[in-house]
Amino acid sequence: MGGKHYLPLTDEDRQEMLSTIGVKSIEDLFSDIPAEVRLQRELDLPPALSELEAVKHLNSLAAKNKHLNNCISFMGAGVYDHFIPSVIKHITGRSEFYTSYTPYQPEISQGVLQAIFEYQTMICQLTGMDVANASMYDGGTAVAEGAIMGCGATRRSKALVSQAVSPFYRAVLKNYFNSRGLPLEEIPLKDGKTDFAKLEEMIDDQVASVVLQQPNFFGLVEDFDGVADLVHNHKAALVVSVDPLSLPLLQAPADYGADIVVGEGQSLGVPPSFGGPLLGIMAARQSFVRQMPGRIAGETVDSEGNRGFVLTLQTREQHIRREKASSNICSNEALVALAAAVYMAAMGPQGMHEVAEQCLQKTAYARQKITALSGFEAAFSGHNFKEFAVKVPGKPEDINKKLLQKDILGGVDISPFYPELENTMLFAVTEKRTREEIDTLVQELEGWK
Repeated sequence: MGGKHYLPLTDEDRQEMLSTIGVKSIEDLFSDIPAEVRLQRELDLPPALSELEAVKHLNSLAAKNKHLNNCISFMGAGVYDHFIPSVIKHITGRSEFYTSYTPYQPEISQGVLQAIFEYQTMICQLTGMDVANASMYDGGTAVAEGAIMGCGATRRSKALVSQAVSPFYRAVLKNYFNSRGLPLEEIPLKDGKTDFAKLEEMIDDQVASVVLQQPNFFGLVEDFDGVADLVHNHKAALVVSVDPLSLPLLQAPADYGADIVVGEGQSLGVPPSFGGPLLGIMAARQSFVRQMPGRIAGETVDSEGNRGFVLTLQTREQHIRREKASSNICSNEALVALAAAVYMAAMGPQGMHEVAEQCLQKTAYARQKITALSGFEAAFSGHNFKEFAVKVPGKPEDINKKLLQKDILGGVDISPFYPELENTMLFAVTEKRTREEIDTLVQELEGWK
């Protein structure tokens, strides 16, 4: 039956516990509560079930759910259905990892500290950045914290964010800036990408951070050639949100001049799990290290020369001088970061490159097949990674209802976030999708009016 099983108490057990604490009945425990505010009747609940009966009942309820094990998913927009190697669950399920918290005492936290250190190292290798941290909650908070870092580093307060950045991330960013009374402006779109001509008009010497995304929310790969020079000429920081699984194929952010790299790490071995917990990635150039929130684990040696790990940097004002804090990130996402580290170690550079290649090729195949259907048209031209936007003949809600009847989770309706893109769906295709599954989606869409 699986899981933790409960052991029901006998009447003798209950009486022994009541005697130990000096009362005669359960009701005596509530004697301080006035009678007029008590329920004065039995709870309106069905009769108690045995463990066997309870498990059967819960299984019957669970069987009514549709989930990624019995549906083909083409949903994305920030959280994706990727393959998760079984080794991840075996390691993250070990009690020394899943019960640990912030590793303030290095002498008893070597395993957790090394896990964070290895995770940071691999994120630096992926992004080309000098330093990475742990403890960002998700991609949205990482974007917001990255923009705030730029403000701290430049001693300015204004940020520019592309409308091609995820609307979910922009919503979090807006909340951060509004709560601090900081100015935030959006760079318009042009054919589904950032309008860099508009950026050139908008940027000035008051701008602290410019926030972009690669690939962007529509899955389009943007051309960042010359953008870093434009941003740096105004002494601002370039913050780029990335999909870590795209990096084995795309240019490393460090190579096109990014100062701060953020993103969502859910693709790295973390299940969707109803939208969380997720993993915010953050890495930066060395010159920004003092502005980084969260914590950084480092490598050292002990008094006997043995290799060891410590918290090299943590922003203590987040804990004990909150009125001076530049960030509210204080918790520890190390367990989710561990999952990402195990994923990257298990897959290795070749495995991650293969996943990225499959995402690229299967996305291209699905895009070509769907846009060949009558009434379906690509919303934008360009190169796509893992996602693509399609104008559809009808309401996306109706299309998704029909697909769900066939156990297919369709694309995301993006018109609520981009009103100008009415009847437009964002489809995601990961390495898990087979040719047969993509063809099934196309077959169900065919002839839709």
